[in-house]
Amino acid sequence: GINVLMVTQASSESSITVVVPEDQGKKALGALRSTFELELSRSNVNAISLTDTPMSIVAIVGEGMAMNSGVSASFMSSLAKANVNIRVIAQGSSERQVAVVVAGEDTSRALRAAHMAFTLSQTTCSVVILGGTGKLGSALIRQLNAQKESLKKNLNLGVCVSAIASRKKMIMGESSGLCLSTSADVDEMLTGEKAKDLDMEALTAMLEADVNPHRVVVDCTNDDGIAGFYERWMSSGINVISPGRRAGAGPLSRYDAIREAQRANSAEWQYESSVGAALPILTTLRDLLQTGDEVQRLRGCVSGTMAYVFRTMDENTPFSEAVRQAMEKDFTENDVREDLSGYDATRKIVVLARELGLNVSMEDVEVESLLPDDIRNKEYEGDTEAMRAAVIEDLKALDGPMLERWREARRDDRELRYKFVIDVATGKCSCKLSAVDSKDTLYRLRNNENLVAFETTRYTTSPLIVKGAAAGPELAAAGIFADLLRLGRAFSTSQT
Repeated sequence: GINVLMVTQASSESSITVVVPEDQGKKALGALRSTFELELSRSNVNAISLTDTPMSIVAIVGEGMAMNSGVSASFMSSLAKANVNIRVIAQGSSERQVAVVVAGEDTSRALRAAHMAFTLSQTTCSVVILGGTGKLGSALIRQLNAQKESLKKNLNLGVCVSAIASRKKMIMGESSGLCLSTSADVDEMLTGEKAKDLDMEALTAMLEADVNPHRVVVDCTNDDGIAGFYERWMSSGINVISPGRRAGAGPLSRYDAIREAQRANSAEWQYESSVGAALPILTTLRDLLQTGDEVQRLRGCVSGTMAYVFRTMDENTPFSEAVRQAMEKDFTENDVREDLSGYDATRKIVVLARELGLNVSMEDVEVESLLPDDIRNKEYEGDTEAMRAAVIEDLKALDGPMLERWREARRDDRELRYKFVIDVATGKCSCKLSAVDSKDTLYRLRNNENLVAFETTRYTTSPLIVKGAAAGPELAAAGIFADLLRLGRAFSTSQT
C-alpha cells in the first residue's frame, strides 16, 4: 500500500533510489528491509536507508517537451543558477515530463527559477542596496526608478529592491522578498519607525531566506567590514555588485577566497564600475584576454579628480582652488586626501593588475602622493563640509610648489597628468604625476575623463584606447546599473 512516486537507478547498477510520500517513508523502509533480509545478511545488498531531510519533487510537464532538445538543460541550468542542489532526476519515456528531487527548504526557490526559465513569470532580481543614502546609492535608485517600466516592457526584467541600508540604519520588506517602494524618499524611510539599526547578520539571513533565485547585493559603501561578507554571500549563491574597491584591491587571501566561492557556487561578482565608472575598461580587458590576446602593458589615468585638477589649474587657478572645484562637482572621494595621496588610484591599479593575473597588493604599487605627511595623516574635526574646508585651507600651502611644476611642464610644451603604468612582464605597477608631451595619449585628457591604453600583441602599431567621462556619482551609478543589467541578461539566458 505504498505509493512509489519515482524510481531511479545508477548507471553502474550499484544503487536504486525510490521516492515515496514522506508519511510512508518509515513503512517503506521496513518493507524493504523485510524483503531483503537475506540479501542484507549476506551483504549482497549493503544497506537500505531513509533520508531524514525533508524533500520535494519539482517537475516540468508539457507536450512541447517531446523531441525538443534543450528543455532539460534549461531546467537544470535554472536550478544550478539558483543554487538549488538536485538529489534525484527522472524523465518519463514519453519525454513529456522531467522531475527532480530537491531539499524541502529549496522548493520555492526551485519553482521560481523554473517559472522564470520558461517565461512563466517575469525574470525578477531581488536587490539589496547598501549605502543607499549616499550620493552614489541615491543616484542608482533614481536611475532604477526612471527605467523600471522600460525594463519590464523591453527586457521582461523586474528589479525588486528588498532592502536598503545606510551607514547606521536599514529597512527591509515586511516579509522575505517583499519589494520596497523606492519612489518614496529613502532618507525618510531610513529615519522612520520601520527602520532598524544596521545589522549585517540579520540582512544576510534575510538574503539567504529569500526564495527568489536571483539575489543581488549592490555595495555602494567603502566599508571593509561589508567586503568581508562577500565570500559568505557568494557561498549562498548571492550575486554581488561592488563599485567600491575594498574587496577587489583588499587582502589577497580574501580576494582569492571570494573568487573561489564565486566559482564554486555559480554566483557572479560584477565590479566593472570600480574602475572608470561606466567606461567598459574591465570588460575590454577580459575580452582581450579571453580571445587569446596577450596584454603587455596598461597605461593611462584612472583618477577623475586628478584629471580635473591638472586640466583646470593654471596661472590664475591655484592647485587648491582646482581641488575645491572638483569637490564641488562631486568628482572626489568623500575624503579628497584619498585622491590626492594616490590611494584611490592605487586601488584601481590593483584591481586591473589582478584581472591580468598578477598577484599584486596595495603595497606593491609604486605611488607618488601629492600630499605631505602632515596633511595626509592629520585628524580633522567637524562634519564633512568643515573637514573639506579645512583640507582646502591646508592645501593652499601646496599652491606654490604645484604651480612651479606646472610652469616647468609648460615650458617644455608638456601637460601634467597623474599617470599609471602596469608592466605585465615585470609585474611592476606605478602611479605618479608626469609631464607628458603631445605624443602621449594623456596629453588631451579632458577634465572629467579617465583613459586606459591597452598595449597587446595584436594592437602593436597603436594601442587600444578606452576613454571618456568617468567622474561623478551619476556616471558611477550608470556603471552599477549596467552591471545589474548584465546579471539580468545572464539570468535570462536559459529561458526557452
